[in-house]
Amino acid sequence: MTDPSYFSRLGGLPAQTELLSSKAIFTTAYAIIPRTVMTDIVTSMLPHWEKTRAWIISRPMTGFSETFAQYIMEVEAGGGSTKPEPDLRAQAALFVTEGRMTVEIDGTAHDLRTGSFAYLPAGSNWSLQNRGSEPVRFHWIRKTFQSVEGLQAPPPIVTHESEQEMVSMPDTEGRWATTRFIDPADIRYDMHVNIVTFEPGGTIPFMETHVMEHGLYVLEGKAVYRLNKDWVEVEAGDFMWLRAFCPQACYAGGPGKFRYLLYKDVNRHVALW
Repeated sequence: MTDPSYFSRLGGLPAQTELLSSKAIFTTAYAIIPRTVMTDIVTSMLPHWEKTRAWIISRPMTGFSETFAQYIMEVEAGGGSTKPEPDLRAQAALFVTEGRMTVEIDGTAHDLRTGSFAYLPAGSNWSLQNRGSEPVRFHWIRKTFQSVEGLQAPPPIVTHESEQEMVSMPDTEGRWATTRFIDPADIRYDMHVNIVTFEPGGTIPFMETHVMEHGLYVLEGKAVYRLNKDWVEVEAGDFMWLRAFCPQACYAGGPGKFRYLLYKDVNRHVALW
């Protein structure tokens, strides 16, 4: 079976002859981090990670999105970590965009490849190694788990996009569909990570406005996205970061599919301060 293909090649540095203009923008309602600004000079090194660099593309910020952090990770051959997560409260979702790696969760090893997804409950004893000869690139979403009295802790999940059903939105004739890695009916989980797919011409035909925060990384294709009052063109490799209640819609103009990795917080009461 051929692995899927997603945009994953970041880094480098623009030439001195390049123009300064960019679609990078940060507003009180949303942010756009285009792939063109994810260069070598904005990477982070992380404690207890070997042969690894990270693009940190979201983090909790007072007055903006407050529930999650999202990293794009690049681990060279032989790299990885036996102590990846410093916070016992943090759960994780991993999605591989290129390459192969081994993730051990509470003593059980899992081989992940392009298109693989793993959910790691808070407090898990996990590690990650690239035992191959090529770099592996993946997204790492971190969120403090919100436990609920009377609900069991959610179990880990290891799966692949090809193993999950693509569910069409009602009355869209398949033009707008979602691949869900976490069962939306399982209230033990307080976040969802999905792949949303639009066929050319597919749309979100209304301005969604809701309490869930979003991180949207474009895996494939291009589209025009409406965010708050603005229309923004996005393409594979771009990241959109939306705070709660930011109005949003999109139009996928083609010529190919438009697909993105979507994070949102779900299934919990809002905190009252």
